[in-house]
Amino acid sequence: MRRYNFGATILGTLAAAFIGTSTGDARSDVVPYHFQGITPDQAEFLSSPDYIISVVVSGAPMQIWEALEHGERVECMACVSVVAPLMYSANPQNREIAAWWLRRRMIGVFGPGEVYEETLKTLSSDSDATRRAYAASAVGEFLTQAGIAPLANALRHDASAMVRQYAASALGRLNDDGGGALSAAMVDSDENVRIAALTAATRINSFTEETSAVGALGDSNAVVRRRAAMLLDEMRAPGAVAALVIVAQKDPDVSVRVAACHALGSIRDPAAQSALTSISTRDASSLVRDVALIALQEL
Repeated sequence: MRRYNFGATILGTLAAAFIGTSTGDARSDVVPYHFQGITPDQAEFLSSPDYIISVVVSGAPMQIWEALEHGERVECMACVSVVAPLMYSANPQNREIAAWWLRRRMIGVFGPGEVYEETLKTLSSDSDATRRAYAASAVGEFLTQAGIAPLANALRHDASAMVRQYAASALGRLNDDGGGALSAAMVDSDENVRIAALTAATRINSFTEETSAVGALGDSNAVVRRRAAMLLDEMRAPGAVAALVIVAQKDPDVSVRVAACHALGSIRDPAAQSALTSISTRDASSLVRDVALIALQEL
């Protein structure tokens, strides 16, 4: 996702220099950044507090996104209480940009009783499962390590599969497995939670729980099996070669066999050579045969 990164020094200098400057742009509620050699139609704009509030209250998702992106460095206490409810919007773009903007606030968000603490309370105790799920997503987007334990608890214990799914994804956003919570979720009763846990694990630099990922190769859901193979691929897991060989040879789903062959090529264990050679000539799918050939070249 592209973000505008306005340096604090540039922000202060240019905002002071150009507030109130006429540019010919109809949007008088934003402040233009003029650099030498850049025409007005190419300039960036800094959203004013009044503009942020106005757009958040009545604007469309794309307007909200633009206003908050261009207000990344604008400190506005009045804006915080207006933006915070967007974390529970039905529109996922609104939820994402709201948490993104809020986590950049120096004041009004991370103090006692403020937005972040209230979000954690919503995650742990709100009676509405959808609000708990959206709170989980926001906790992940805040990128604060204090959110790991509450997310892990939600993933292990929340009665709602939606909340567990969002909590798993949020742990991936925080680059943490929640003390084993993601591994445990790979056998969750809900397939969407299992998929979210496996997907999140691929985003975690230090994820090493091979056994859980190998176990997911035998899942009844093909998407789960494919995600498990992709995770083992990402991990370069040598202990998974035997299981991946079986999946590459016998799984009924083409996409799963492709993922397994690719993983075997990434792991580069010569023990897979015989199986890959056979697959490269005998598999019913030309795509699987091609991937097996490529994997053989990687061994």
